[in-house]
Amino acid sequence: MLTAIDHVQLAAPPGSEPILRAFYGDVLGMTEVPKPRGLAGRGGCWFQAGAVRLHVGVEDGFRPARKAHPGLRVTGIDAYADRLVAHGVGVVWDDALPGHRRFYAHDPAGNRLEFLEPSPRA
Repeated sequence: MLTAIDHVQLAAPPGSEPILRAFYGDVLGMTEVPKPRGLAGRGGCWFQAGAVRLHVGVEDGFRPARKAHPGLRVTGIDAYADRLVAHGVGVVWDDALPGHRRFYAHDPAGNRLEFLEPSPRA
């Protein structure tokens, strides 16, 4: 029986770890989690914020998915969007999901990210 999602893995080009660390750490406010010794040599980096865990692995010939994305629930979505914009990240609001406010953004590798918060007005 499935009980939860343990983590979501995204991909990025080799050598992109420094800009990913800045984005996921400084911009999104996540904490980098050390990779296990046996996996550290593969590159990439892992991040966590509470129960939310994102693993970013490096991939030769990487091309970001155009539609696939993790949906990340936030609180204070307006302030969170403002935080991203203040760091130079573009946000695109979308009101097509009933009962939620949400926007999309992209990480420095081009991965699409959805940020959403249940709307009390629904």
